[in-house]
Amino acid sequence: MEFAKSHSAGFLANHMARLFANGLQRRLKVLGLAPAQFMVLLELWEEDGLTQVALVERLDVEQATMANTLTRMERDGLIQRKPSQSDKRSKLVFLTQKAQMLQRDATEAAAAQNAEALAGLGQDEREALLKLMQKVISTMRRG
Repeated sequence: MEFAKSHSAGFLANHMARLFANGLQRRLKVLGLAPAQFMVLLELWEEDGLTQVALVERLDVEQATMANTLTRMERDGLIQRKPSQSDKRSKLVFLTQKAQMLQRDATEAAAAQNAEALAGLGQDEREALLKLMQKVISTMRRG
């Protein structure tokens, strides 16, 4: 059987992710953010004071990638790392006021990117796509 990229879930998901990331990058750049930083901020806006290990697990990224992203975010004044009171070996990651003030603009930029990307779909199709994507992600996390 011949491989057809138009019928490959992996190829299509990767292509779609790159297009989303490029559009999001354009929108976030004016705020001084990169998509990887935005992913971290989304987690911290939901629950501030996570460990680096928790962020790695939640975002499914490599430890080294997360360490580099957090270093840039600390340099850019978006986060502060503070020692954990319960485990002196780990540090907790906290949002700075600068990062807290970016939440509305950054999430609006992401919502605009999503709206643009999904504009060709009806409401039922959007909901179905999102549910299917969540199901695939859940399956792949188990595997």
